[in-house]
Amino acid sequence: MTGTPGPSFSESLTPERRTAFYDGHKPLAVLMILIVFLLPFAGLFVYGLIRVVAAVILSVLGYYLTPYLAGRLGFRADR
Repeated sequence: MTGTPGPSFSESLTPERRTAFYDGHKPLAVLMILIVFLLPFAGLFVYGLIRVVAAVILSVLGYYLTPYLAGRLGFRADR
C-alpha cells in the first residue's frame, strides 16, 4: 500500500494543522473539549488533587496529539 506520508510529528503540532483537523472533525472536537474540561474534575472527585494535575496533563496531551494520531490512523484533516 503506497500512499503519501502524513505530516511529521512536529508539523502536526502547529496551530494551523490542529485547527484544520478539528474544523474537519467537529464531533471529535466536541469530544476533546469535553475531555479537556471534565477529566480534571473526574480526577478530583475520584482520587484527589494529585490526580487533577495528572488529568490536566493528559487532557492537554490528548488535545495536541489527537490530530497526529488520527493522521497516522488514516483520518484526514481536509474532510
